[in-house]
Amino acid sequence: MIKKKIEDNKLVEHLAALPEDGREVFLLHNDQVRVTAIAATNLINQMRANHELGLLETYVLGQAYLAGGLLSSTVKGNDRIQLNIECGGPIGGVFVESWAVGAVRGYLKHNPIPLEKPLESLDLNPLYGPGFISISKLLEGHKTPFTGQTMMEYGDLAKDLALYYQQSEQTPTLFSLSVNFDNEGKVTGSGALFIQAMPGCEDSVLEELQKQASSLPSIGAFLAGGKTITEYVEAQFGSYGIRHIARQPLGFSCPCSRKQYRSYLKNLDKKEQEDILENGPFPLELVCVNCNTHYHYEKPELDYLFSDVEGVSK
Repeated sequence: MIKKKIEDNKLVEHLAALPEDGREVFLLHNDQVRVTAIAATNLINQMRANHELGLLETYVLGQAYLAGGLLSSTVKGNDRIQLNIECGGPIGGVFVESWAVGAVRGYLKHNPIPLEKPLESLDLNPLYGPGFISISKLLEGHKTPFTGQTMMEYGDLAKDLALYYQQSEQTPTLFSLSVNFDNEGKVTGSGALFIQAMPGCEDSVLEELQKQASSLPSIGAFLAGGKTITEYVEAQFGSYGIRHIARQPLGFSCPCSRKQYRSYLKNLDKKEQEDILENGPFPLELVCVNCNTHYHYEKPELDYLFSDVEGVSK
């Protein structure tokens, strides 16, 4: 993966002044409730730069990246999560993959998102349209992923994720996904919460949290002021008795490489290789959809790559 430079110097200075992105996990109220909280302002800005996104596209894909960063807290080691949204509206679909170690990547099916008229609000329901959310856990040592799927009922990713957990795992949950824009459309703060009832959680505790969650202040705006996600959790849930149990760095990262795509080209069928050499165009460009990194290969390199002598030790 090649990270594209963020060109706005004022934004770069702002990002440098913020605490590092990361994922924090807490237990509340005698371990009855699990709270996963992430700060992801740098992550979202790097995502925007790499995928060359407008404001709407940043908001849509940014929410999905935040969700991915939260969901990967449910796996460990080299395990990963895939969040896939298939929908009939202008968004078309979203795919995000996130690892337990804190790496997140993914893409929009339509970039830019086609609009018939200027956007009047950030209500995404009409832009998603009818659709499905699928969440897959890819666990090390297992040949097939564990996948659940629900219909999108709200056209609001936070609410639809809570519905997914209620229907697929019978677990009461709350999500808050926050991407804060300033007056110039810059992302100055971004973070998210994943609140999950643990087995045996008292109904009264859940009811209190649900009431409080409906009026939580903006996470993104809070983080834009230079404060940490831990400070946010302490400010909002300190009365419940907080126990911090884990921290994980978080970032926009993709394992693709020029070498990986070179191997892909080497393993193409001979007819496909011959067609590339004959018709080009050159340099041949391959693009990773997950991070929008462009890899280029000139004809002499491909002549050698596709030849029988390539890879032979001298």
